Amino acid sequence: MLFNSYIFIFLFMPMCILGYFALNHTGKYKLGHAFLLGMSLWFYGYFNPSYLLIIISSVCINFLFYRWMKGMQRATILQAVTENEELQNLAGSSLGRLKKCKPIMLFGVAINLGIIFYFKYMDFFIENVNTIMKMDWPLLHILLPLGISFFTFQQISFIVDTFRGEVPEYDFLTYACYVTFFPQLVAGPIVTHDELIPQLLDKSKKKFNWDNMAKGLYMFAIGMGKKVLLADVFGIAVNWGYENVATLQATNAILIAVGYCFQLYFDFSGYCDMAIGLGKMLNIDLPVNFNSPYKAVTITDFWNRWHMTLSRFFTRYVYIPLGGSRKGNIRTYINLFIVFLLSGFWHGAAWTFVLWSVLNGLFCIVTRMFKKFFDNLHPALGWMITQGFFTLSVVFFRANTIGDAISLIKQILYVDFTPIDVHILEAFKIPGLNYFWDGTALTNSLPFIYVGVFYYLALFIVLGCKNSVEKMRQFVPNIKNMLWTAILLSWSIASLSGISTFLYFNF
Repeated sequence: MLFNSYIFIFLFMPMCILGYFALNHTGKYKLGHAFLLGMSLWFYGYFNPSYLLIIISSVCINFLFYRWMKGMQRATILQAVTENEELQNLAGSSLGRLKKCKPIMLFGVAINLGIIFYFKYMDFFIENVNTIMKMDWPLLHILLPLGISFFTFQQISFIVDTFRGEVPEYDFLTYACYVTFFPQLVAGPIVTHDELIPQLLDKSKKKFNWDNMAKGLYMFAIGMGKKVLLADVFGIAVNWGYENVATLQATNAILIAVGYCFQLYFDFSGYCDMAIGLGKMLNIDLPVNFNSPYKAVTITDFWNRWHMTLSRFFTRYVYIPLGGSRKGNIRTYINLFIVFLLSGFWHGAAWTFVLWSVLNGLFCIVTRMFKKFFDNLHPALGWMITQGFFTLSVVFFRANTIGDAISLIKQILYVDFTPIDVHILEAFKIPGLNYFWDGTALTNSLPFIYVGVFYYLALFIVLGCKNSVEKMRQFVPNIKNMLWTAILLSWSIASLSGISTFLYFNF
């Protein structure tokens, strides 16, 4: 199910909120969790009920690994107490014996990675084997389950944290609610157990809260506006551009390359805003996933602001275990490169994603090697270098093939400026805008100004405005904010002429 759909807005969301708090009001908190779990599974399996078998199996398998390790940990502690070990030696002794859990943890991680590999990379693997080995293995054409990378990484973090002795005892219902919590289920943020489960168990969060409801609706409206009124509009032009790369020429190629940066940002940050808003309505605080990355003046700062929970996952569970920055510069650069390479594969089974991640990894390494030089650059110059590099690198991220990406970049470098293509002009006739103003005359007479307004508006939002999390922290439930929320929601709902999925559903 999509956040930007009539069934979600008018049926699922009110039913979920009212049902959850009604059951909690009776004091039957377990029943409230069961209801939330059922609603989350309905949300996930709405488009394809067969997805339910995958996610339910994944939850059950990982919970069994969790219980297996917790059982060994309890037995170890009980044995230590039975042997009358001194309390000061108990922790060290137990930790030494808990190495017995390591094979279980590794097996659990391998199972999760194997599931991702099968559904996401098997056809990609077969294609490359066929190419290299001159073979003709048939493709399996496996349907990629929504959000499998997100909920699988979430469970990998849970398994590893359990091995480290950082996870307390949880029952199956609580764990299942943690994994399937619908606001962040299919496109993040990737939430750790200590961020979400204590909130699910907190009795003070079981009561309906009008302030949280107001904040949540405000965030949901902002996210909906980003998705429907901005990302989807840029997406129409971008989709046309990448299907007609050979005919773009410089003007249209620049508009398409920059337009995809705006589409990607507003689409994913819009989803995260809606997720945070939905969580807030249920009295749950989800972690921030974006912190104005287009304001970054270095590539390192950029990746500290973009998809923050994915960066955190790779830092905790890959970069630091590999040694982080503790084993010299060369090892640090290698570890950084590995993280970026894995990030590319995480985003999709295509060499375009890999090349995009390699380019960003190399630029991060160069930035780290010459840190003093980049730190001394004027902020405006640093911003132009960073954002210019990202704009060109993300061409590989979006293009259907590496050849298409190179062709688009070549057309930009040729500097062969032409009029704006009519398909791009048509894309920016926003649904619903014609109720207030018909821009046909301006479109025909001054196309650069008409299209430029949208690009400048997008640039002003990402650079000149506070991000939505900052706005939520300063939110006051007053008439102004109520009207702004109502206008954004109404305009977005009126513009739902075509339901579009979120870009990160494919990752």
